[in-house]
This record gives sequence, C-alpha cells and structure tokens, in this order.
Amino acid sequence: MKSHPFELFAIDGLLSDEEREIQRTVRTMGDRELRPHVADWFEDGEIPAHDLARRLGDLGVLGMHLQGYGCAGTSAVSYGLACLELEAVDSGLRSLVSVQGSLAMYAIWKYGSEDQKNEWLPGMAAGEKIGCFGLTEPDAGSDPGAMRTTAKRDGTDWILNGTKMWITNGSVADIAVVWARTDEGVRGFLVPGGTPGFTAPEIKKKLSLRASVTSELVLEDVRLPASALLPEARGLSGPLGCLNEARFGIVFGAIGAARDCLETALSYAADRQVFARSLASYQLTQQKLADMTLELGKGMLLALHLGRLKDAGDLPPERVSLGKLNNVREALDIARQCRTILGANGITLEYPVIRHANNLESVLTYEGTSEVHSLVIGRALTDEPAFR
Repeated sequence: MKSHPFELFAIDGLLSDEEREIQRTVRTMGDRELRPHVADWFEDGEIPAHDLARRLGDLGVLGMHLQGYGCAGTSAVSYGLACLELEAVDSGLRSLVSVQGSLAMYAIWKYGSEDQKNEWLPGMAAGEKIGCFGLTEPDAGSDPGAMRTTAKRDGTDWILNGTKMWITNGSVADIAVVWARTDEGVRGFLVPGGTPGFTAPEIKKKLSLRASVTSELVLEDVRLPASALLPEARGLSGPLGCLNEARFGIVFGAIGAARDCLETALSYAADRQVFARSLASYQLTQQKLADMTLELGKGMLLALHLGRLKDAGDLPPERVSLGKLNNVREALDIARQCRTILGANGITLEYPVIRHANNLESVLTYEGTSEVHSLVIGRALTDEPAFR
C-alpha cells in the first residue's frame, strides 16, 4: 500500500482539527481556482492580481494571523499551513499573500496609527486594496542600512526621494510601505498609489516568479503629509521585524513547493515505463524518492516546531533563519532531483517541477539570502558578527 511522504512522519497527528480544516480549505481553493491557470500565468508572465487578491481575501488568508481590523486572527501554524498550500501551487501566489499580510499589512498593524489601521487594513484583508513593501534598493539588498532613499521634512510635510527594487506587488499596489533615511534614522511611510512623483514600473524578462508582479518603485520629490509616517517604527528594527514575519511564511511555503514536486515525481515514476518496468520499481529511483521524503519530512517537522514556538511567543530571528535556510535549500534540491526523475518532461510547463525550481531560485535569495541566514546562525553560535 502506497504511503504519502507526510504519512510516514504522521504529520496529520501533529495538527489540530481547526488547522487541518484550514489547510484543506486552502488546498481545495488552490486546486480548483488557481492550479488550472498557473502554468499559463507563469508562461505569460502576467497574473490577474486584483482578481486574485479579492479571491484570496474572500478565502480569509490576507493578514490572517493578525488580530482585528477584518483579519481572521488565526494561529501562526494555521497561517504557515495556508502558505504551504499556496506555494504548493506557485511561489508567486504565496508571495502575493506574504507581502500583503506579513509585510505591508503587518507594518501598518504593528507600527501604524489607529487612523492608518482603520483606513487600510480592512480593505487589504478583503483583497480590495493591495499593498507592497519598499525596502530593497538597487545597491542595498542584504545591507538595508545602506539605503539611499531619503525623507526630509518640509514644514509639516515629508519629501521622499529614492528608488526601491524587486518589489512584489509594486505596480498593482494601492498603498506602498516605503522605508527611508531621515535625520531621525530609518522611518516608514505610507505612499498611496498615484501620489505625484511616485511611479512603479514593472520588471519584465524574469525567468523566475513569473506568476507574480515584481516592480521598481521610483520616488521623485514625493510630498507626503505628516499623517503618512508610521509613528511606532524607528530604525531598522521596524522593517526587519516585518521581514521576520514574512520569512516565517517561507519556512512553510517552501515545503509546499517541495511537496508538490515530490507528489508529481511519485505519480510520474509509477506510470512511466522504462525497459518494460515502471520507473518507480528501480532502486536508484527509490533511493531518490526516499532521500527526498526524509528531507521533506524533516523540513515539515521543523516548520511545525517553529510555528508552535511562534504561537508561544518564542521565535527570535535566528530561529526563523534556521527554518528559512534549511527549508528553502532542501526544497530547491528536491525540485532539482524530481526534475531528473521526469527526464525531458521535467522541463515543460505540463508539469510543475521546473516552475517550482525556477521560483525557488528566487526564494533562496529574497528576504535574506542563504549566506545572510548562515551568518545570523553563526552569530548566535559564536556571538561574533561576521557581516562586515
């Protein structure tokens, strides 16, 4: 009798009834409404972003781990499981949800004024408004302290100048959370789409995350009122706190992409005939499948452990780095290995494997490269910062 990889680890028994129901609901929606179209979205390099946001809002996954303001207020584990199921369809779709809920919405929820929360969060939770998060710059990725975007006071207003790069949702966003250097240190600002001097050209010719909107943000003498400032965020701890929220979703999400690849490889190997036998019957194939199942299961156990710690309020950044580093790295290895089982069919969009592999190349880099997460872990082990 065939077993699913997660059955070997008895994963279901580690989840509550509510968590399993949330996971089933998201997976069902993904299979019915997203999976049939995602290969075309990837090939075309375009997605119906506003329609997707509304559908995901109706599903209740936008900012689902936040409390109040129209958000579902679920546990961290439930949010992680939703990210897993979305990324099992495509990393770009999970990115839309992560950026909306864990970066843009979380920044407003955590650091915003009550007026800012009431103005933006209910519409964002419903998917009626889309947000983006402007931290990375052309010359400031892993070192956000080197940002060049500035915000200067002009009376009671602020004037922003600078450029942000690789911004998910940027071209379709109704509101951008933009981080800038001020005389008081790094501060966050809410920049509505259509503000004079603010443009968000889309980045094209990508070979990864093609089912996702990626943009540049350009700010040229953008004038904002004092009410645009996020009052509770001071210094880099503000944006870095948001990134920890989003990285947590990736810990689960990467497992979703890997699971989808492994499920595809298992099905393909069972059906594919090679030398008058199923590909699954060969020892070398079974070795690959066994090794991938081990890494997938260990990654899932790590994700669940970190999720329980987060729900208990005990998830410092170095623990998030453990999960992001391990699970994305192993997911990418699983995707590549599954591609070998599919052979030439593995490079077509008829199957999801090469799409996941291409996407995971980006996930390996964004929201903290593997090198940076290694150094975060190294600092925790040695108390010696090796970043400079």
